[in-house]
Amino acid sequence: MSTPSEAATIDRAELETKVKQIYRAVAQNPAGHYHFPMGRSLAERLGYPLALFNLIPAGAIESFAGVGYNFDLADLNQGEEVLDLGSGSGMDAFVAAVKVGPSGRVVGLDMTEEQNAKAEGLRKSADFPQVTFTQGHIEELPFTDASFDCVISNGVINLSPDKSAVFREAARVLRPGGRLAITDIVTERQLTPQIVCNADLWAACIGGAAQTDTYQQAITDSGFVLEQLRRNPYEFLSDSARAAAAKYGVMSVSFLARVS
Repeated sequence: MSTPSEAATIDRAELETKVKQIYRAVAQNPAGHYHFPMGRSLAERLGYPLALFNLIPAGAIESFAGVGYNFDLADLNQGEEVLDLGSGSGMDAFVAAVKVGPSGRVVGLDMTEEQNAKAEGLRKSADFPQVTFTQGHIEELPFTDASFDCVISNGVINLSPDKSAVFREAARVLRPGGRLAITDIVTERQLTPQIVCNADLWAACIGGAAQTDTYQQAITDSGFVLEQLRRNPYEFLSDSARAAAAKYGVMSVSFLARVS
């Protein structure tokens, strides 16, 4: 099933170029100006425990561009295996690694080469042997069936033009009873075709946002049972993004679902 946003025409090649462009800058120039907030102050506002910041690389924190906190929902345990979809510079992957410990495994997947390069450099210097970073697309996961106990993601799935494929793939790589703990940008009202077809607005985390009920349906249609949903205290920075958020009810929501 495609969401209404997916059904509208979007040039996927142009979209991927725009998204990579923005997140290349996020990795290389975290002090730059973007539509969205970044860094430690954002993570603190979203609810990340302060104690975590001393346990993970500072370089990953500075490029953090998530839209919520979902580790309480993920409830990771020592020894578990975790996949982070759209891992960026690695902050959530490193947080997951702290929680699963040296006996666990965390894999971060991102399509932007510069994000992966930064994350891998941080991994080596900070000595996180249980973490690996892989380049790839979240719609086509390069992993075998039933490989992970939990799939996490933070503010990334809205960037995909085929969200249903993302959820199907997440269900495929999870073990029976495995958890999907994600945070993403959704809307209360359907976006206009003009917004949906604008690659710049997709890359800014606005254009690809699905309506909340449609997003939930895509999750459950992929074989998950939805267990929790909550709204997060997140705000965009730019006037254009704030205007869209006000007009269409664009917001950050966290979901916990389990493979049925």
